[in-house]
Amino acid sequence: MKVMVLLLLEKASPSEIDHELLDPFVSLVEFSVSPPGGFRDHPHRGFESVTYMLQGGIIYEDFNGHKITIHEGYVQWMTAGKGIIHSEMPEEKVNNGIQLWINLPSFDKMIDPKAVELSSSEIPRAEEDGVEVKVIAGESMGVKSPFYTKVPIMFLDFTLKQRAQTHPTVPESWTAFAYVIDGDYGVFRSSDSYTVQAHTVVVLGKGDGVSVLNTSSFKPLRFLLIAGEPISEPVVQHGPFVMNSQAEIDMTIEDYRSAKNGFEGANSWRPE
Repeated sequence: MKVMVLLLLEKASPSEIDHELLDPFVSLVEFSVSPPGGFRDHPHRGFESVTYMLQGGIIYEDFNGHKITIHEGYVQWMTAGKGIIHSEMPEEKVNNGIQLWINLPSFDKMIDPKAVELSSSEIPRAEEDGVEVKVIAGESMGVKSPFYTKVPIMFLDFTLKQRAQTHPTVPESWTAFAYVIDGDYGVFRSSDSYTVQAHTVVVLGKGDGVSVLNTSSFKPLRFLLIAGEPISEPVVQHGPFVMNSQAEIDMTIEDYRSAKNGFEGANSWRPE
């Protein structure tokens, strides 16, 4: 099992620079998992996650009775809220995907948990002048995602043909970054003029847009553009829990150990 940590806010008391850089995002990971590995039953509280499968599939199951396979091209939006326990296990020999964690504001951290999926065919998409976009969250090129997000974000999967370019708009006050999935010749002009290799994160500066050019004459460029409205609240993370203070982390650990306040099934539930 391989997990590549791309962006991670994991300090008990993150610096203001860390928080400003990532807010409202907690982490972005690229994972590769094969049997008998996987992510066996474990808890979460206080955030939302987006799981986007690039290859293979993940068998998802939680203690609310929700079970589904997230196939290649599918996306799952999971709200941990006040507490969820779930497992994420590999379906095939090779299973690759992206998982993004998004913080929840303090008044939403104890909402009810849920998980919602979209198949590849249900994800809205648009194509024009050599540019294709799949709109997982937010809006782009005149199409809008059906996902409602507690924190306003955009999660866009772009593919640019050879020599194509795009100029997506991002709200000026939002945190934004790109992650290159495939292609080594992309230029993100709001950052610098250098080409960016695959499996690289480009943290974008403040502004209302970004210009991306695929300088390759022989290979498409595929990248994710992810942006969100900052929450501007303290963040304390302890493993699978994302809260606003150490006291709330301590309470969450106690709730999980005592199977209460959202973790009532902690002692009895086991995935099939």
